[in-house]
Amino acid sequence: MNKAVFLDRDGVINVDRGDYTFRIEDFEFVPGIFDNCKKLIQKGYQLIVITNQAGIAKGLYSHQQVDELHHFMTRQFAAKGVPLQEVYYCPHHESFSLCLCRKPGSLLLEKALARFELDAASSYFIGDRERDIEAGNNAGVKGILVKENTGLQEILPLIR
Repeated sequence: MNKAVFLDRDGVINVDRGDYTFRIEDFEFVPGIFDNCKKLIQKGYQLIVITNQAGIAKGLYSHQQVDELHHFMTRQFAAKGVPLQEVYYCPHHESFSLCLCRKPGSLLLEKALARFELDAASSYFIGDRERDIEAGNNAGVKGILVKENTGLQEILPLIR
């Protein structure tokens, strides 16, 4: 089976500004993200993004805006030689509706595990919130908590 590193988006891939990031002009990559992700690929991991996008449920932005931003992000990764297998997002918020895909729920991870024939026990979820780690644990994936907006360099040795 294959293995993957699941990445949260805001605070891990891009700088979390403390407000919803849905415009390309507001999207700033965390320094070193491309080089560090390239190292994960060299270790044999596929990269998959799992992100909550509650601003959709709140009416702050649309699916189309999120799709456009994710297309931009994916192209930037590809241009640096770092392919993302997929970007999964949850558009829900518990104030408006209940779902199984919003982290700490594990549905999006489970979808990716099945679709890409991934071994959960050999995979990791890197996130900057406890809900990311909990989502990983709920899917049998090892969670690694990083400090928001700091990059992955310190945790790379934990991923073999």
